[in-house]
Order: sequence, then structure tokens, then C-alpha cells
Amino acid sequence: MNVSPQDILTHTEAGVTTITFNRVDKKNSLTAAMYATLADALDAAAHDAAVRVVVFQGDVAIFSAGNDIGDFLQQPPSTQDAPVFRFLRTIATFPKPVVAAVCGPAVGIGTTMLFHCDLVYAGDNAAFSMPFVNLGLCPEAASSLLVPQMLGYHRAAEALLLGEPFMAEAALEVGLVNRVVPPTECNAIAQAQARKLAAKPLSALIETKRLLKHGQSAAVLERINEEGASFGRMLREPAAREAFSAFMEKRRPDFSGC
Repeated sequence: MNVSPQDILTHTEAGVTTITFNRVDKKNSLTAAMYATLADALDAAAHDAAVRVVVFQGDVAIFSAGNDIGDFLQQPPSTQDAPVFRFLRTIATFPKPVVAAVCGPAVGIGTTMLFHCDLVYAGDNAAFSMPFVNLGLCPEAASSLLVPQMLGYHRAAEALLLGEPFMAEAALEVGLVNRVVPPTECNAIAQAQARKLAAKPLSALIETKRLLKHGQSAAVLERINEEGASFGRMLREPAAREAFSAFMEKRRPDFSGC
């Protein structure tokens, strides 16, 4: 897998590792190689005693468009050891605080990864969407478990069955984000909050996060695996083939036979 060293930027300073999606010309869409890089960066941060907090951020105009469709079709995540699933398991079990700064569209995994972050700050231009059904697929990142817990069943069904975007203020209302700010201030606010966390005792941060997530960690990993098995199967079915063909051909999909 080839990845440009500039697609994912990692910088550590004063106890904070910042991971930046830096593929703006491709709307920060994520390739298999980028998922592997993200998982490796989280593994390194988890085992580095000097790192107390991780921050994810994108560009002021785009967080992530989700999967790079061309790369996705060439390297479909059809097994549980695919880089995307390794990244999901790593962020889901990451023991230290994770902060996210989200501006612009956050599509697919750009939204679902946020359910595994501890603090999320959004620019007022943020737009969250989980359009898995529209691609003939099912949710991932344990979102079929975590989204109903946070949004309530009916809002979760609307978000996951229709796959339509919801904006920053709606995300604030349901608790997906902690604060909505001007996009030009979002990364700085996330960094300031991360520095506050980094000044606290690491043992207390880790134990508090463990207790906050106690009782759901095993269920989250089980759901990630269950969704992954369904996701891999559905990738080979007619609905997904039609959805991706339509995307590449820039036409509306026809699911009448699916």
C-alpha cells in the first residue's frame, strides 16, 4: 500500500499528538494505506508515555469525505484484518483521551469515528452524514449500536436509513459535539482543550475514560466485527455494485432490482 507522507500528518508536542487529514485536494478521502497509517499512529501514541492526548483534525473546509471510492473498489475491506477495521478497533479501544476538531463535511467514517472520540468541537460549517444505505451497505464503527444510544432510535433511524446530512447545531443538540464555533477557531479550541487534558495526571485520565466506557467496550468490538462481516458480504451484492457503478459513472443509481 502506497501512501504519501503528506496525506496524514502527525505531530507531537507537550503531550499532545495531533493527527491531521491532509489530502484536501481529494476532500480528505481515506485510502487503505491512510487507514493503516492512522492505526499505526494511534498504536504509537497509546504506547508512548509522553503522549497524553490525541487530536484529530482536518481542513477548515473539509474534515473527511469518507472512503476514497476508487481505492475502496481496488482494495475492498472484505476481511476483518483490512486496514479500516484495524483503525476502527484501535480508536475504539484507545485508552487515552481523543479530541476531534471537525469543520465542513464529515462523511461516513468521518462521522462514525467521532463516536469513539471523547471531546468533539465543530465548526458551524460542519455537516455530518452516514450514507451507508445509499451505497448498498450497512453501518460500521459500531454506529448501529452507538448512534441509537446517543441520538435515540428514531433520530438514529433517520440518520442511518436516509443517510442525509445533519448540521453542527443538530449534532450539538444530540450530544455528538461539545461546542460549535467559527471554523477558523475550531482547531485552536480543540488544541486548547487537549492541552488542558495533557496537564492532568495520565493515570487519572486513563482510569476515568475506562470507567466511562465500562460495560460497553466488549459490545462495541463485537458490533464492529458483526458490522464488518455484513459490510464485506454486502460489498459483493448487486446493490453495492450498482451504487458504486453509478458513482463512478456520475449517474443516479437504480435500485429497482436490488
